[in-house]
Amino acid sequence: MVRLTIDKCLSERGITRYELAKRTQVKFQTIDRYYKNRVVRYDSYILDRICAALECDLCDILEYVKDGEAPTQ
Repeated sequence: MVRLTIDKCLSERGITRYELAKRTQVKFQTIDRYYKNRVVRYDSYILDRICAALECDLCDILEYVKDGEAPTQ
């Protein structure tokens, strides 16, 4: 399964979800769903905006977890 790690990225950078929404010009509710990992289909436009705002690569906000394995903490 693919898991979003935006929560870790924001925590490391000291950025709030509200600030990320402002930087990306994406609705807070959408950012919140990505933050809480409640997205089923990932929008490449939104992922691009998030990576640009956080100055990171896609691999910094996504991780692949094999079925049965616990996500990294």
